[in-house]
Amino acid sequence: MEKAHRLCPQFEYAFELLGKRWTGLIIRALLEGPKRFKEISAMIPGMSDKMLAERFKELEAAEILTRNIYPETPVRIEYELTDKGKALKPAMDEVQIWAEKWLNHSEP
Repeated sequence: MEKAHRLCPQFEYAFELLGKRWTGLIIRALLEGPKRFKEISAMIPGMSDKMLAERFKELEAAEILTRNIYPETPVRIEYELTDKGKALKPAMDEVQIWAEKWLNHSEP
């Protein structure tokens, strides 16, 4: 029996991580620059704060974003893409171009 052909594990992991609901929109928002939790929450209606916090943890663990804490009163926390996260910009731009060309606005 032939060995099954397996795609690149890194490619598979990338799509597993980036393909999760809301993740692409979070990255897209942060490509504009650092943002606070509530700013991103307001940019993505329909996503709960609990889900946003969960996605932040996943993206931080994957070193795609970082959480910056500023010792002010009150404490200010901003989320920002790392160099690894910023490197997704060309791919995200291409997905945007593809979506505008091929997907109907009424599709989910």
